[in-house]
Amino acid sequence: MPSFLTKTLYRLAMGAFAASLCLAVVTPVLAVSASAAPLLAFGARIAGDDARTRLVIDFDRKPDFKVHYVANPYRILIDLPETDFGIKAEELEARGIFSDIRYGTMAAGRARIVLTASRPVGVVLAEVQEEQGAESYRLVIDTAIVTGEVFQGQMDKQSWQASAPAASEETPVLLPGSRPDGPFVIAVDAGHGGIDNGARGGATKTEEKNVTLAFARELADALNKLPGTKAILTRDKDEFLSLSQRVQLARGEGANLLISIHADTLKQKDIRGATVYTISDKASDSLAASLAERENLSDQIAGISFTDEPAEVADILLDLTRRETQAFSINLAQSVVGTFKDEVLLINNPHRHAGFRVLTAPDVPSILLELGFMSNKDDEQLLIDPAWQKKVAGLVAKAVEEYRETVVANGG
Repeated sequence: MPSFLTKTLYRLAMGAFAASLCLAVVTPVLAVSASAAPLLAFGARIAGDDARTRLVIDFDRKPDFKVHYVANPYRILIDLPETDFGIKAEELEARGIFSDIRYGTMAAGRARIVLTASRPVGVVLAEVQEEQGAESYRLVIDTAIVTGEVFQGQMDKQSWQASAPAASEETPVLLPGSRPDGPFVIAVDAGHGGIDNGARGGATKTEEKNVTLAFARELADALNKLPGTKAILTRDKDEFLSLSQRVQLARGEGANLLISIHADTLKQKDIRGATVYTISDKASDSLAASLAERENLSDQIAGISFTDEPAEVADILLDLTRRETQAFSINLAQSVVGTFKDEVLLINNPHRHAGFRVLTAPDVPSILLELGFMSNKDDEQLLIDPAWQKKVAGLVAKAVEEYRETVVANGG
């Protein structure tokens, strides 16, 4: 962070430049008070991935700010009072969920930072933090991808005419979260999509991404018929989502559960049946380890690499589920296996575990459901059968209902 001396020198330089423009003025001009001078933004940092991004800007004084949302393209606007931007271009170079970042003067007494994204976004945290001795302040803006519905809600509830309150010490969380009096929210994640086709059927050549989306829609319909329940799809069309985006969309919707749908292939074409996976830092067996390794390559298939991410971001991406959340995940997995018994063919030891990145939400119990194997001709025929999909979706919904009843009965 630049020192106080650096900020002082910058101020002197700006003052000298202004004085040179006023040499022709004869009337003496009183020195401008520090409080009337523009804010000075003298440093910035940005870090994140394609699901969430943090922006930090250093100011010489406490800044008042307002946040607005604009669509077409998706933008977050941060309005500030008059501000001198002494920030190096590379310090605010667009990254993470943002494709473009601009900042500068809007009009007399006003400045603005514009964050442009290719997907709907929202502010999770916006606060001013005081540095030691109040020599400087930092504006911290945490952002994350959201669904189009949430973004529209942010647009609808904002008022550009009303005077928004100045930044306070209390942290305003603008994204929805899971509430005890709200619906029980389940995020249904259709695996793969877009450039990532997933597995392919041996006989019909059907792509996994289409099977998972069709089943996810059936499951969402079945879940939405349950009382007090709301199902949301992480993707509702043929598009690519990174693993971290899937996790963030579930968390952004305040999901109580995440169910990721898959239908893989194996070299051993005689193996068939459904499997339910939960997260673990150690795989239960070689099959689970191999499957997790392939599923975790989804981002690389689309050409995404996060090897250059800062350690703090990598820690977030790789953080294992909290012990309590993991216990709930196991409970859900056992409920699904129990409901499938005598109704849907299961492989041996149907509840397995491995390090699936899509299951890493620390506060959302999550399972990965392998419906069957596209490499087995009998499984393949079932996987593309709408009647079978509807039946199995109903069984999963029943398992979710039983899981919820158990959690409520135990005070969860």
